[in-house]
Amino acid sequence: MTLKIPMSAETLDRIVRESTEKNYSSWEMLERFLAAPADARTQTAIAARIQRAKFPTQATLESFDWSFNAKTIPQRPFLELATGEFIGRRDNVTFVGKSGLGKSQLYTKSAELLEDLNKAQAIKALSPRVRKYRSYDLLMIDEFGFEKLERKDIPDALSLLYKVIDSRNGRGSTAVVTNVDFGDWTDYLGDPPLVMALLDRVVDSSIIIKFDGKSYRAERAEQKQRST
Repeated sequence: MTLKIPMSAETLDRIVRESTEKNYSSWEMLERFLAAPADARTQTAIAARIQRAKFPTQATLESFDWSFNAKTIPQRPFLELATGEFIGRRDNVTFVGKSGLGKSQLYTKSAELLEDLNKAQAIKALSPRVRKYRSYDLLMIDEFGFEKLERKDIPDALSLLYKVIDSRNGRGSTAVVTNVDFGDWTDYLGDPPLVMALLDRVVDSSIIIKFDGKSYRAERAEQKQRST
C-alpha cells in the first residue's frame, strides 16, 4: 500500500540520517515521517495568513531592540501577548505612545480601513463589509486617530470606525495602535458623545500598554548627523 506522504528527498534524507545518528526506535522514526508533512502544512498555512494579514513589515519580536528603551518598554507584556491567549479571551489591546517608539512593528491602517468602509457605503454594501471586519479573531488597527486628516474627505469617518469597533465588541479581539492619549480623543476626533462611546468599546476588557522613551527615528537622525 502506498501512503503517498508528501515529502522532499532532502527531508527524507534528513530524517533517515537523524534516526541513524540518534538511534531512534521504529516508532520514533515513524513519528518523524508523519510529523514532517504536518509541519510543512502548518508553515504553509502560517505564510498564507501572514500574506493575507498584509503586515507592512516582516519585523518580529526577536528583531525588536528591547535594550533601546529597556526602562520604559518592558519585554514581558509583549511576550505574553505573543502567546495569543488574549484572543481566546476576546480581550482587546491598546498600544498608546508617541511616534517613533516602534509601535508599527507590533495590521490594516486606520486610513485604509476608513477608505474601504467609505467605498462600501457608497455602493450600499457597508453592512457586509462591517461583517467581514467583525469575522476576524484579531483585527489590528494601526495609526488610530490619524484619520482626523481623512475626515475632510470622509465626513462619516468616526461613525464608520465606530461601526466596526462596536460590531466586534465581545465577539473578537481588537488591537489599536495610537499616538493619541485617551484624554485627548475628544479634542482630536470631535463629536464627544460618539468618541466616548468609541472609547468605551476600545478599552472594554482591554490590555493597555503605554509606550514611552527615546524615538528610534530621532536617534537614527542624530547618528546620521554625527557621521557627516
